[in-house]
Parts: sequence; C-alpha cells; structure tokens
Amino acid sequence: MVDQALTREILKDRGFSGFVPFSKLNEVGVPLGAGVYVVMRPDPSDPVFLPRSPAGHFKGRDPSVPHDSLADAWVGEAMVLYVGKATTGKSGRRGLRKRLDEYRRHGVGEAVGHWGGRYVWQLADSDSLLVGWLPTPERDPGEVEALLIAEFIGVHGKRPFANRNRGRLIK
Repeated sequence: MVDQALTREILKDRGFSGFVPFSKLNEVGVPLGAGVYVVMRPDPSDPVFLPRSPAGHFKGRDPSVPHDSLADAWVGEAMVLYVGKATTGKSGRRGLRKRLDEYRRHGVGEAVGHWGGRYVWQLADSDSLLVGWLPTPERDPGEVEALLIAEFIGVHGKRPFANRNRGRLIK
C-alpha cells in the first residue's frame, strides 16, 4: 500500500513547508510560533537500523532501542516517520524553531530533551530525512498533531514509526 494520507505533496497542499534535512534547519526560516512538524524519509527502500543510537543521553538515559522494537514499529510504505508538535510554552518563547533545533541537537549527540521521535536517529540514513512544518496560529498544535497521527493510523493501521503515542486525546 502506498501512503495515501500523508505524502509530501498532500502535506504541501495543506500548508506544510520546509522539507529540508535536519542539517539545514538553521539555514532556513523555520517559524517562531506554535505548529506541527513531520519527519519524512524519501527513500522507499527497506531501512537499516544502527545497533546504537547516536542521539544524546538526556538525563543519563540511553536513547538506543533494540532492533526488534525498531523493526516492529516500522511502517513499510509510509514516508512519514514522525509527527510532532511545538507549543509556544508559558513564556511564549518556544515554538517550531526552538523545538526543531532541540530535535536536531538531540540527534547529533547533545543531551537535549527531545525524547519523542528518537527512533529516527537509529536509521542509518537519518542524515537524509526531511523535516516539514505547519504553523498553527489559530489551532492547538496538540490537536493538529493528534489528528495527523489518527489519519496516519487510518491508512496504515498503526502509528508512524517514531511516534510512541497517539498524541493528546481529542475530546
């Protein structure tokens, strides 16, 4: 089955932009405000999982996951690997730019608090993954995240590879 729900083209039609490698995030204008983001793998080949994650050990915790857990979570034909959200926080100083920078820094080994989505760093080709984002100034990013994950589950029968929960429950 080809990913019918969340292709790059459909996400662009919905207002997502970016679709750049993590290494280029500092070179593009990632928005400051709240929003959602996706991590995509453009290569449809079978993944190769690294035995150890290169991601940072936040609070001393090893982000590595056993091969069997990664293989069980893999969603064969899906391009989207992870759906995340970024709020502005209590101070109003957080948002997409800060959250994605934390995710990028975690992936290159810094002890940064971005535990969600850590499975992507055990992909041998993680440097080729693309990040797209959608500002949500008029909507709760947690709700948009949960809706995207639910849409993905509706097509594939399980969560995106690196999402370990369904997002916040929608009332």
